[in-house]
Amino acid sequence: MKAALISLGSKSSQMISSAMANYFRVVDEIDVRDIEVNISGGHLEVLYDGKQMSKYDCVYAKASFKYASLLRSLTGALHNTYCPITPDSYTICTNKLLTQLVLQKHNVPTPKTYLSSSAQAAKKILEKINYPIIMKFPSGTQGKGVMFADSYAAASSVLDALAALKQPFLIQEYVETGGSDIRAIVVDGRVVASMKREAQKGEKRSNIHAGGTGTPYEPDAYTKKIAIMAAKAVGAEICAVDILEGAKGPVVIELNLSPGLQGITKATKTNVADKIAKYLFDRTKSLKESGKKIVTSQIFEELGIAQPKEEAKEILTELDFRGERILLPELITKATGFKEKDEFSVKVQKGRLVIDKIGNKEK
Repeated sequence: MKAALISLGSKSSQMISSAMANYFRVVDEIDVRDIEVNISGGHLEVLYDGKQMSKYDCVYAKASFKYASLLRSLTGALHNTYCPITPDSYTICTNKLLTQLVLQKHNVPTPKTYLSSSAQAAKKILEKINYPIIMKFPSGTQGKGVMFADSYAAASSVLDALAALKQPFLIQEYVETGGSDIRAIVVDGRVVASMKREAQKGEKRSNIHAGGTGTPYEPDAYTKKIAIMAAKAVGAEICAVDILEGAKGPVVIELNLSPGLQGITKATKTNVADKIAKYLFDRTKSLKESGKKIVTSQIFEELGIAQPKEEAKEILTELDFRGERILLPELITKATGFKEKDEFSVKVQKGRLVIDKIGNKEK
C-alpha cells in the first residue's frame, strides 16, 4: 500500500514517516508548502510541485495552524483516500472558540469561557468574573497568544492592548493546577501515551516548547474518557488533547492535530510514532479489504461541487427495435449485472431512458 505524510518536515513528522516505512510499501514525505488546491471546472484538484498529486491509499496531513485552510481543502479533495483527520477538524482545532463550542455540544467539560463583541462589552464581563483569568486569541498553538491576569486592573490593561490590535479574543476562567497540565495522545479512540507537563518557575504555560518539563503520568479512567470524547467530537482519529486537572475535575483546554512527539516519547518511553504508523496501516488495510469507499462530502457541498460518484461506462451501440419494444444488447446486460428476477425502476423522457435496480422478487 502507498501512503503520504504531508507536513512541514519537523522532527516529529520525520519520526512518523520513518515508522510508517516499516508498514507501508511506499511512504512519500510531502512538504505542505508545495501543495496547491485548485477549485475550478466543477471539481477540486490537488497539485504537488505544480503537478497533479499521485494517488495514495492513505494520507496523513499535519502542519501548523497557519495551514488549516489548505489542509481542510486538500483532505476534502482526496476522495477514495483514507485520511485519519476529517476536513472540519482543521478548522475547529485551530480556533479556540470553535473548539469550545464543539466540545460543549458533545458534553466534554471545558473551562468557563466568554467571547465579547467589543472592548466595552469585555469590561462588563471583567467586572463580574472571579480572578485570576486567562485571556487568549482564538488562533494559536503551543501556548502562544495566552495572557494571564490576576486582577481587574491587570485585565483592563491587557484589554486596552488587545483592543488596539482589533482582534477578537476569549476570556476564560483560570483553573489552578500548580502550573501543570496533562497531555494525552489519542489514537483510534485510545489514549496511547500521556504525560504531566510542569511549567518553569514564573511561567504559566506548561508547554514543552515554552520550557515545560514532561514526566510520565497515568490519568484515571474518567480523564482518559474525556480525552477520547474530545478527539471524537472534533473528528480526529489521531491528536493530542491537553487537559487541566483542577478542584472541580478535569477540563479540556486544547486539541492539537500536529503535536510534537519528542517530549512525550522521551517522558513515557513509548514509541508514539510507531503506534500512529501501525494504526494508519491497519486502518488503511481494513478499508481496502472491505472495499469501502472513503468520500468526504461536506466541503463539496459548501463549494457547490457535486460529490464524486462511481463512473458509469459509456457504451455506443444501436438499439434493436422489435415493433414497439426495445431489446438491449447482451453487452449492456452484462455490464449492469441485472438478473431476470430483479425488480427495476424505469424513468423515461423524450430522448432518455434510465433503469435502476430496486430489489429482487425473491426477497
